[in-house]
Amino acid sequence: MRDVCVIGLGLIGGSVLRAAVSSGRTAWGATASTSDADAAVADGYDASTAVEDALRRAASREAVVVLAVPLTSLESVLSLVERHAPGCLLTDVTSVKAPVREAVRAVAPSVTFVGGHPMAGTAESGWRAATAELFESATWVTTVEPATDLAAWREVATLAVDLGARVVPLNAEVHDETVARVSHLPHLLAAVLATVGAAGGPVAAALAAGSFTDGTRVAGTRPALVRAMTEGNRTALLPVLDEALGALGAARGSLASTGGLASTVDAGHEASRRMAELRHAPTTGVRVRLSAPDAHEALLAIGNRGGYVTALDGDVAVAEVP
Repeated sequence: MRDVCVIGLGLIGGSVLRAAVSSGRTAWGATASTSDADAAVADGYDASTAVEDALRRAASREAVVVLAVPLTSLESVLSLVERHAPGCLLTDVTSVKAPVREAVRAVAPSVTFVGGHPMAGTAESGWRAATAELFESATWVTTVEPATDLAAWREVATLAVDLGARVVPLNAEVHDETVARVSHLPHLLAAVLATVGAAGGPVAAALAAGSFTDGTRVAGTRPALVRAMTEGNRTALLPVLDEALGALGAARGSLASTGGLASTVDAGHEASRRMAELRHAPTTGVRVRLSAPDAHEALLAIGNRGGYVTALDGDVAVAEVP
């Protein structure tokens, strides 16, 4: 197993470090946050604020470097990677993939890059919110592009599996469009719902129950993180936001003209049922030999069907597909 160097020790990066150590890997981390570094050291982890030193150590030990920094800090950290760990195996845990891919190509062209995004988290942030169990049974996207080195992809996928996740191979554009629908739009809707609800004052606070709490949970996320993910995925999010505004506009028009909301409510109920059905669909086991000529296409076929890799057996990716 390769060593792991994590840059950024907030909720996700801190959880990667904790889980990597729990899995038996040698792992260390670095962060610009003195409070996160101090907290990690107090908990017994190898951490510091010396990012350059951590990267030089990663280069000397051929470690996997995991970037867990906000999108707004990405280019400056990538320049450090290129300077201190050129040619390293690099992955990330950022919530958008195409912008990260382009930044890596522009700023750190020497590295071997495989994009990653664990679909896990809470509304909390910082090292203290991190847990070694955060990725258990979580979905972890690992990107597959035409030029992806599948030996490197295997290393990153193995890390994700070792941390408890199941791996979904996708290209960057499919990932970004999909998370715009199921992650970034919900963050915006939660922000709007929280704002509208709070306008009701103390009576609204007294009457707010499960539907409001469930709908606004992620509005408690640190605003800088929400802005980074949503603004960073602007290209994919704009048409999805237009789609949502169209549906709300249709609901408004129907309520104003006929007094009815059956179309909106029924469509949502049916969509919820379909999503639940898809999430619990029976699966079939498949195996992809990563040295095969069509391995890239085979991995993407798994991800595009909602399947996931559960293990790496030598040169073979073991997967389940609905």
